[in-house]
Amino acid sequence: MVKIDHIAIWTKDIENLKRFYQKYFKCTSNKKYINKQKKFKSYFLLFSNKVRLELMQMPDIPGNKNNSIKQYLGIIHIALNVNGRDNVDKITKKLKNDGFKIISEPRLTGDGYYESCFLDPDRNRIEIIA
Repeated sequence: MVKIDHIAIWTKDIENLKRFYQKYFKCTSNKKYINKQKKFKSYFLLFSNKVRLELMQMPDIPGNKNNSIKQYLGIIHIALNVNGRDNVDKITKKLKNDGFKIISEPRLTGDGYYESCFLDPDRNRIEIIA
């Protein structure tokens, strides 16, 4: 059996991104790992379903040149299941009210998901689904 252990995101502001995911998705964080020699920092965020997201920061990582709104080849989004349509609606509304870019409002998709899509503080595409 294969199981994805975690997904990693490079960021310029690790503390801001950590606060964001904790605020909107109620995940917990380990103690920050720091490698002083490489100037590398990371957190593992743990969601209630045991999925982990690694946030990483290192000064020499270049910015992403892809357009976050348009689709492109490669990994394009992370989907977080928030256990119910009401939660998709509530979280989307809160994100919108807090000024985050909503790419698609909550809707029922042709393949049976109820989802919305938004950009996190680093402009990563995130879907929330039920």
